[in-house]
Parts: sequence; structure tokens; C-alpha cells
Amino acid sequence: MSFKELNLIEPLLKAINKEGYENPTPIQSQAIPIVLSSKDLLGCAQTGTGKSAAFILPILQRLTEQRSNQKEVKALILAPTRELAIQINESIAAYGQFLPLKHQVVYGGVNINTQINGLKKGIDVLVATPGRLLDLIGQRVLTLQQVSYFVLDEADRMLDMGFIHDIKKIVALLPSKRQTLFFSATMPPEITKLANSLLKDPERVEVTPVSSTAEKVAQEVYAVDKANKPKLLLHLLQHEVKDHVLIFTRTKHGADRLVKFLAKQNIQAAAIHGNKSQNARQNALQAFKGGALKVLIATDIAARGIDVEELKFVINFDLPNEPETYVHRIGRTGRAGASGKAISFCDLEERPYLQSINNLINQVIPVINSHPFPASDTFVAVPTPKRPLKEKSEKTAVAKSRKKRRFRPANQQTRK
Repeated sequence: MSFKELNLIEPLLKAINKEGYENPTPIQSQAIPIVLSSKDLLGCAQTGTGKSAAFILPILQRLTEQRSNQKEVKALILAPTRELAIQINESIAAYGQFLPLKHQVVYGGVNINTQINGLKKGIDVLVATPGRLLDLIGQRVLTLQQVSYFVLDEADRMLDMGFIHDIKKIVALLPSKRQTLFFSATMPPEITKLANSLLKDPERVEVTPVSSTAEKVAQEVYAVDKANKPKLLLHLLQHEVKDHVLIFTRTKHGADRLVKFLAKQNIQAAAIHGNKSQNARQNALQAFKGGALKVLIATDIAARGIDVEELKFVINFDLPNEPETYVHRIGRTGRAGASGKAISFCDLEERPYLQSINNLINQVIPVINSHPFPASDTFVAVPTPKRPLKEKSEKTAVAKSRKKRRFRPANQQTRK
């Protein structure tokens, strides 16, 4: 299928062609016709599936067809992090470059007056993080009374970050007559309840279930004692990982400690997390995307919104305690059919996490003991019983994985 077959208007097709895209990803080919038909949408999709374009393109088309001179916001897109909000706004600029629509992104951590001045000029599409949006509404800078299209992106991350109450406040200010598009990579009970309260007879689109990892991501685990993790990382960066690499840590302090350790070894790295200023985070991200910075270290929340083309390596310095998070992390590489590699460090305390990950993805990730800093005891991952991989709801997959952890704790978009 081509984008032209999705009945998109010529200015959008021209922009898509200029950006170098030929064919829509599965979620785009399924979601765009639904949005163009004015139906509510529930999208279950991870990052890297092209979901941003799945809602941006049809919304831009609908707004162009219904062009008005009103200055109030007509489409509102909520994102959990500054980075993701900025990324969505950049996509709007790219896809809407031949359209007479105005858009703006607002988020915390920067001067609010600059954002206020932009809003006063009138905009069609607003991308926002919940906290800053409520601040602007509280200052009576804008209203949501004219919003016809509402997008809630990465709802599960909104829940993780404690934004659910803010979202409910924002939704209460929206017109009851609107089109709502709801996206989430996972569907825990709280998210399902929220979706049911926001959507009216929605169409459901589901791609890349949470239990399946990117097909072309090679995965391996290095068994290592906790104290030797920095030395092992240094060894890999000096001898094996020659390309740019995104490294995940569990804590902000852990990320900062790693940056200092690598600096002493003459390896330049930068960390992005919630304690960093917005400018520092953006500078680090741009340096990484531009190739000036080889190593970027991130916590899970800060990493949402990082979209780096052809990223070949992801390293889990710390394994996450939620297996779904592991899937999100390694999804940063191997995007849109490209190859990638995910390397994870596993110490004694993290072995139950590895078992849960194996359970969720229905495979045993190879464990490597033969390296310069092996664990004190030789560790072999425990195989899990094979079960047929069936198409199922993410809610079912998540529920089953959590049940296993509770009762059995044990160690695409084609470019030219």
C-alpha cells in the first residue's frame, strides 16, 4: 500500500515524499482511514511503529478541509514528556510544511512568556505536556472550548508519571463533541478504564504486541557482578560497541555516576533525566542525534521521545524490574526494519527480572559468561515452557506476565 491509496491530500503527499517516505507502516495504514472517517480510535502500539504520523497526517488533513479563522486551539495533542512533545511538534512541521496551519509545542522547564506570546497569535494544533498546559489554562492564556480533535499519546507512560489526575482535569475542559484518539503501548486496568471513559464506540488498532520484541534486534545478556558493571561497560565501549549507543540506567544518580566514570576514561557521555534542565537535555539529545556524542545515558522516563534513526546499540546497564519496560527499551534500536543489538548486564539481584523478561517475550535470551568480568558464579538462564505465540490483547499479555512474576519468582516505515 502507498500513502496515496490512503486518500491523503496533495500537500501532505508532497511533504511525505520530500521527507523520503514511500509506504505507510501497519498502524498508519490502519489508523489513518479510521481518523479520516471521524471515528474515535484506540491504538495499541509501541514507539517506533510510526504512530505519530498515524494521527498527525489525518488531523492535518481534517483541519485543512475545515479551515477557519478562529484563533483558539482546534487540535490538542498531549504527551507525557518534553522530548516526545518536541518530537511530535517537529513531525507536524515536517508533514504540514505545505499547509497553512499553525502549530506550537508547550512544556515546562522553559520560560512560559515565550510560549504565551506564541499562543496569543492563534494556533491550530497544540502539542503539550499536562503540567504546562494546566498552567497556561490557569493563567487564562488559552481555552479548550474549540478543540475538535484530542490525542492522548503514550497513556501508560502518563500513568507511570502520575499525570492521570491532570489528564482528567484537562478532559473536563474539552467539548463533549470531539474526536478522541488514544494511544498506549500497554493496557493495564487503569488505562483501560481511562480509555473507556474518553472514547465513544472506538475502532481498535493493535500492532506489535508487547510480548513480541523487534524481530531484527539481537539480544544477549552479560552475567556480571554489580561492582564490575562499569568496567564491563568500558570494555564493550572500547572493543565491541564502536557505534553510537543508548545506555539505560534505573536511577538518575546512576546515570550521572556513569557519565563521570566514563569521563575519567576519556569517553564523552551525557545523561538525560528529570533533574536535568530542558536545555541540557535538548543539547545532549541533539548532539547524540547529530553524531557529535557517541554515548547517551538515560532513565526510562527521559528516554521516551528519543527517536534516533539507525541506532544500532542499546545497553541495559541496569535491568528494569518490569519486563514491559525492557521491550520498550530495546525498541529504540531495530526500528523500521533496521538491524540492531540490545546488550543487558545482569547481576545476582537482577536475575529474577531476567526470568520475567524471558517469560514475557517467550524466549530465552542468551547469557554470556565468557568475558573479562564474569559473575562470581556461572549463570545460565532458566528456559521457560514454550507457548504458542498468538495474537492477543496487550492487557492479556501484561496480566499473564505479572501473574508469572507473582507466583513463580525465579532467578515499519520504508525509506528511499
